Amino acid sequence: MTIEQDIKNAVEVMRRGGVILYPTDTVWGIGCDATNAEAVARVYQIKQRDDSKALICLVDSDARLQRYIRNVPEVAWQLLDCVDRPTTVILEGAVNLAPNLIAADGSIGLRITTEPFSHELCYRFQKAIVSTSANISGEPAAQNYRDIAPEIVDAVDYVCWSRRQEHKPHRPSAIIRIGHGGEVKIIRQ
Repeated sequence: MTIEQDIKNAVEVMRRGGVILYPTDTVWGIGCDATNAEAVARVYQIKQRDDSKALICLVDSDARLQRYIRNVPEVAWQLLDCVDRPTTVILEGAVNLAPNLIAADGSIGLRITTEPFSHELCYRFQKAIVSTSANISGEPAAQNYRDIAPEIVDAVDYVCWSRRQEHKPHRPSAIIRIGHGGEVKIIRQ
């Protein structure tokens, strides 16, 4: 299967409200349309995760990130310009996303991906994609496809073919929270 066909299949599944397993710029992720509350609820169910714990979303560009945050603080852009590894920013004022994806305080974690597969997937989908590690909540993140538990693989609607053979270390993104006033708090390095 070509990468183009793999991406096309994943996009079609998400447009129908389905859930996918896919390689990201960090670890393997469980994903869905970040604007579809039913799909988001399925992701929480698959992960066996309390829905009070927010999920991260991937986007393909600065412009797409701005579609989901009322006012992006200037310090967020400065930070994203200088980071040298995948970094998720938690920002306040989330809009245009499934309500069950947004934290109680109105914040959301977003990451702009530049890794070729996940970037193209986000670009073709034209919306934010949920990106939570492909594991049962509390278990180690799946660095490679072979690390994903069978019950996760069986629970999703589509499993991407791209990068399944990869066997190398990956680590989750850094997570930095940025307040309206520009205060910066490192959540995970």
